[in-house]
Amino acid sequence: MIKQPYLLFLGDAPDALAAKVAQGVKTWRPEHALGQYRMEGCKADLRIGDLGIREAREAGAKTMVVGVANRGGVVPDSWKRVLREALEEGLDLASGLHTHLNDDAALAAAAKANGRAIHDVRRPDRSYPIGTGRTRAGKRCLTVGTDVSIGKMYASLALAKELADRGCNCDFRATGQTGILIEGSGVPVDAVVADFMSGAVEWLTPDNAEDHWDLIEGQGSLFHASYSGITLALIHGGSPDALVLCHDPARHEMRGLQGYPLPSLEELRGLALKVARIVNPACEVVGIAVNSSGLDEDEARSYCEEAEARMGVPAQDPIRHGAGRIADSLLAL
Repeated sequence: MIKQPYLLFLGDAPDALAAKVAQGVKTWRPEHALGQYRMEGCKADLRIGDLGIREAREAGAKTMVVGVANRGGVVPDSWKRVLREALEEGLDLASGLHTHLNDDAALAAAAKANGRAIHDVRRPDRSYPIGTGRTRAGKRCLTVGTDVSIGKMYASLALAKELADRGCNCDFRATGQTGILIEGSGVPVDAVVADFMSGAVEWLTPDNAEDHWDLIEGQGSLFHASYSGITLALIHGGSPDALVLCHDPARHEMRGLQGYPLPSLEELRGLALKVARIVNPACEVVGIAVNSSGLDEDEARSYCEEAEARMGVPAQDPIRHGAGRIADSLLAL
């Protein structure tokens, strides 16, 4: 487990989008976001207050989280100086970059000398079994999308919060670096050797109480030529009882794949259910999480109404309108 609360490192982020990891933590776990550390030239601002490293530690921070993603996931020397200082001041480090902090000899030595931990959340910390498809006790819901980066994590987190606010027995199960930093634990599925991906998801979502729901963070898309494999592993490893379809009606072309149009919600439902029912014949679609960030309010409501009438399940933007009706549908299974 990654210790909280966090000092969120924004480095010299050129814009707000570069700090999307930190923004995710601040949005979903504001109680863990103690403050932000910005270097000279940083253009991102989470509006939670700037703190120095010693100041943050004295205020109770336990871990400095690298909350900024840069091109190629490299760690500039200017960052390394700050990260080493954090270790020397008594903070752990956590990072979801492709470049692993533990591989830097100076940072690893500083961590050892100061009794601190470095969490490279994109590096699996254990060996996982091969998936078996075994039926497990408890219930599971997975978000699947018409494309990548379309709101699957946000939909899963919103649904988990809605259920928790109702007093339901549930857990958010993180499968990507930002989700792991938000939750403090999880499996970086895209860093697991392919043969063991579904087994890793089975490990993440073990037998549980009959009334317990795992809300599994979706990844990739069955229709995306680059990342369909991770989606299939999540479906077969998660053995979901319920699927929530995620879609952005303002997007018309696959992210990073020029000339590939997004599938329809009907196409997504058909394919996702077909592969999900290989491991769980009772799987059903319970709702549609609409990413309406590219629409105004009237357009968003109109689209949700049309999609709901067409698909026969609740359609909501879980950020704009909440996830209450999707939760109702889920709990009615």
